[in-house]
Amino acid sequence: MDNSWSARAACHGLDPRIFFPADDDEASLAKAVCDSCPVREPCLEYALGEREREGVWGGCTEGERRRIVRRRRRAAS
Repeated sequence: MDNSWSARAACHGLDPRIFFPADDDEASLAKAVCDSCPVREPCLEYALGEREREGVWGGCTEGERRRIVRRRRRAAS
């Protein structure tokens, strides 16, 4: 998968710990960075495709990504 988008990400160069909060309640800072990111969609698709289990990717927490995957599976069947 092409991840050249990552060099243009709003999080590029930020402390990665921001994007790996202890729980979903602490994800607001990471989500705020993602809200203004020009590559939010490819980041989310990367995380979904790679089955990233931790962290905030494309503005979504692990639980939110699991829900997206479930919705897509239901829609495909």
